Amino acid sequence: MARTKVDDVLAREFVCNHCGRQGAHVERLTMSGSGLSRLLEIQAYRYAFVSCLNCGYTEVFNLRVLEGKDDLGTFLDILFSN
Repeated sequence: MARTKVDDVLAREFVCNHCGRQGAHVERLTMSGSGLSRLLEIQAYRYAFVSCLNCGYTEVFNLRVLEGKDDLGTFLDILFSN
């Protein structure tokens, strides 16, 4: 899977709050909510876990905020994804 622009920016621009070094590894995690979204396995919640390459300190970022997608965008992504 290709990395997105958000992933690239986070990896390149991240400065660790723990050790002060720059550079990180980015992993994405998606989660379903409750009720109908859980039943249909709709992954409505998306996060980026950004880990310092030096010490491993990790911060979590909400991808809905960073990517500016709303629930309709998420639903369309699910419908038309490969």
